[in-house]
Amino acid sequence: MAEQGAPLTGFTVGVTAARRAEEQAALIRRRGGGVVLAPALRTVPLADDTELRAATRGLLAVPPDTVVATTAVGFRGWLEAAAGWDEGDALVERLRGARLYARGPKVTGAVRAAGLREEWAPASESMAEVLERLLGEGVAGRRVAVQLHGEPLDAFREALAAGGADVVAVPVYRWLPPLDQAPLDALVDRIAARGLDAVTFTSAPAAASLLARAEERGAAREVLDAFGRDVLAACVGSVTAAPLRERGVPTREPERFRLGPLVQLLCDELPARAAGR
Repeated sequence: MAEQGAPLTGFTVGVTAARRAEEQAALIRRRGGGVVLAPALRTVPLADDTELRAATRGLLAVPPDTVVATTAVGFRGWLEAAAGWDEGDALVERLRGARLYARGPKVTGAVRAAGLREEWAPASESMAEVLERLLGEGVAGRRVAVQLHGEPLDAFREALAAGGADVVAVPVYRWLPPLDQAPLDALVDRIAARGLDAVTFTSAPAAASLLARAEERGAAREVLDAFGRDVLAACVGSVTAAPLRERGVPTREPERFRLGPLVQLLCDELPARAAGR
């Protein structure tokens, strides 16, 4: 049920998330908005992910000096997957022997719940601040494991490597195109036709996937034009926004990288945009 005086009444929002999509949709509907669900991605199940298992075994064989934990759900998922391979205790011991950097408070909570202790965590939840801290302390000759969370974090890893680190990527989630492309195709068509007021993105791969699908359907120009003028591209953070910005799409992000602030951004932006037309 929509809240009284719901600010998103009359607006329709496309949701590209694969994870927590229903939670995001419920937040939008509660504020009166209409929702079009169109997952732009699907994830490889952790227990079946050979890349994650290979990275984990590599760290068990040659322990890391430093570990960067980027998301709570990803960190927990990594430990759970390792436990399923009967390597959970060994992984925790390896992590206990490393300097563990958590991206923010939620990740810190996951780290402590595992019986571990973080070396440091920024209040800002900024990967840029984590990188600045690591490079300031010096990473030359150190083996640094970076827990990925869907995005490859290429620039982050390249900066560490340039600083002399032996960087190990731990791909906790890998993204693939959705098995059923029809909802994504319908979303692309609605964006091109300016039939939506906004589209939300909670991962950079989702943004890249939507743009790639628009290219495949011959609708890239129309989609980019729509985002540039009539359809708000609302991203959970700057990393998520990067694929869109690289194509010249103006984006808006909340100050805090959370679903609640993202939906609040819609509540602030969409009525203001409508009033200004």
